[in-house]
Amino acid sequence: MEPRRRDDAASSDSAAAGDARTMAGYTADTYGRAFADVYDDWYHDLSDVDALAAVVDAHAPAGAVCELGVGTGRVALAIAARGRRVIGIDVSSEMLEQLAVNDTERTIVAVRGDMVDDLVTATHDEHIAAVVAAYNTVFNLHTEDRQRALFASVATVLAPGGIFVVEAAVPPSDDDSSTTVGVRSMTTERVVLSVARHHGDDHIAEGHFIEFTDGDRVRLRPWSIRYLSITEVDQMATDAGLVLDNRFADWDGSAFTSGDDNHISIYRRLS
Repeated sequence: MEPRRRDDAASSDSAAAGDARTMAGYTADTYGRAFADVYDDWYHDLSDVDALAAVVDAHAPAGAVCELGVGTGRVALAIAARGRRVIGIDVSSEMLEQLAVNDTERTIVAVRGDMVDDLVTATHDEHIAAVVAAYNTVFNLHTEDRQRALFASVATVLAPGGIFVVEAAVPPSDDDSSTTVGVRSMTTERVVLSVARHHGDDHIAEGHFIEFTDGDRVRLRPWSIRYLSITEVDQMATDAGLVLDNRFADWDGSAFTSGDDNHISIYRRLS
């Protein structure tokens, strides 16, 4: 399971914090250091960010939007283009440096911080109309406790009627473990291999993109996620006081079915 996102806002719970099944040495800002220089190139066509922004705009009440794991700003800039005030939080200084390059008009309020512990401070104590966690961002937190804490933090900053938009992959239904090796891209002067392992019983998927460039050093680009089933995501939202409002298979609003690989779930704070 490739981490269709980064994503950059992984919290401080990491392999160094004691999860033996997570890649040794993987810390909160590892992804940002590894991918900031190639993220826009590798993932520029990941999805239709304008359609994403339209969904957020259509379902959220008036007010500011906060994106978790803002990264290089593709999502945040699309939302801001619709006239919303956008706050972007990210633990990676490298990602935020790229955001500054992309955000020439300085439309995004960029905050370097942890998306769980620093969310209230990042939103300046204002009530937020929508919090967005795109591309598996919730999965960047490597323990159940931290994932639950994220939902609680989001519920705290949302205004009544505000929404939490979660985009995530639908994980495998079994607990089997596996290791895969493949080719991501290849030219006459450069090849990028993908090496990944999946710990089904722990819901951990992790790996490396290994980049070989003729005449240059080998470059490692590690990633690691702890995935959740839809049922688990729903339960965390419910426990935080949020209610499922809508669920789609894609940003075009297609109805979600049990055979879909991804889900977009919109949870609302009612009061």
